[in-house]
This record gives sequence, C-alpha cells and structure tokens, in this order.
Amino acid sequence: MRGLLRLAVLISGGGRTLLNLHERIRDGSLPARIDVVVCSRRGVAGIERARSAGLPLTVVERRCLSEEEFQQALTAAIGDVDLVCLAGFLSLWRIPPQFAGRVMNIHPALLPDFGGHGMYGQRVHEAVLAAGRTESGCTVHFCDNEYDHGPIILQRRVPVLPTDTPDTLAERVFAEECIAYPEAIRLFATARLRIERRRVVILPHEAR
Repeated sequence: MRGLLRLAVLISGGGRTLLNLHERIRDGSLPARIDVVVCSRRGVAGIERARSAGLPLTVVERRCLSEEEFQQALTAAIGDVDLVCLAGFLSLWRIPPQFAGRVMNIHPALLPDFGGHGMYGQRVHEAVLAAGRTESGCTVHFCDNEYDHGPIILQRRVPVLPTDTPDTLAERVFAEECIAYPEAIRLFATARLRIERRRVVILPHEAR
C-alpha cells in the first residue's frame, strides 16, 4: 500500500482507543493517518477528544435516524478510506461489499466468549468476573455483519486476579488493547494479513 494508511475511526463513547491510535501515529510507530472520526452519539467525551486532537469529526446520531438512513449516512461519512476501525462503536454497521475485509474491531474479552449485542465496556468485565474466569484479555478481529464476530487477527491475554473489580480488570485489559490494535493495523498496512477459510493468516515479512 502506497503512502500512509487512511483510517476512519468509529466511536460512541469516551474515545480512549481513538486517542491511543492518534498517539501511535504521532510518535511514528503507526504508519497511518486518521481521515475521519465518526461518532454515533452527541455529548460524549470522544467528541471533545477528537476535536482537541484536531481530527476531522462527523456525528451521525443513531437515535435521530431510521435504520436505513443511519446506514446510508454512516457509509457516506466514512467515505473513501483504506481501513475502518471500530473503537467502542456501539451500533451495527452493515458493511458494504467494497469494505469487505477492511473493517476491524477491538473487543475487551477473548472472543468468542463474552461478545455479542449489548456486551461492551464494564458489562464485559463484570461478566468475566461473574463467570469465575482466571484469564481475560482483548481481541482484534475483522468485522462481518454480526456484533463481535468475524475472523480473529490477534489476542492478548491478562490474568484475572482474585482481588479484581470490573474497574481494575478493565484497566489491565485496556493496557493490552493499546498494544494490540496498533499492531493489527500495522500488519494490515504492510499487507501481512490474509483471510483464508474465515481464519486470519499472518504472513512473514518476506511473503508480502
């Protein structure tokens, strides 16, 4: 891929993942640029964080539109980019054919466990603790038209400690998200990801 990878980042909340990607771009460790941030809610912290970072921002408010209007407006706002990155985006985007294999999501658990509609943020960590798991982590995956579903690119793991609360577990998982998402995007930017039979193959450098 020539030049910097052009990203659209979709958010619905605080925008911490957006800021992580922005910081990795600024320090030179992520060969990309954020062409647009699209937010599905007004009044969330991610909007001010995007503006403070000087990033182009569009709000496509889900609750103000019909389903079809939302899908059309979202696709129009995303525009012509190389990769779409969901970063705490709580609505389902019906991915147009031209974006097949070019949409990623990060989820704060080890998919396929603790995913699906309504499983986001603290709900995920509460569910992990309630299930008595001794391990959690994060998953970066290519998206299809189901929540938290699609070929897994990579995962990073953390222990669940006996003293953990949802907040302490969330912070430990988020630290791994800050590593995992930029790494997955770097692999995409260098053409090292290939989907074969719904599995992601990470190619060695010499196979690009």
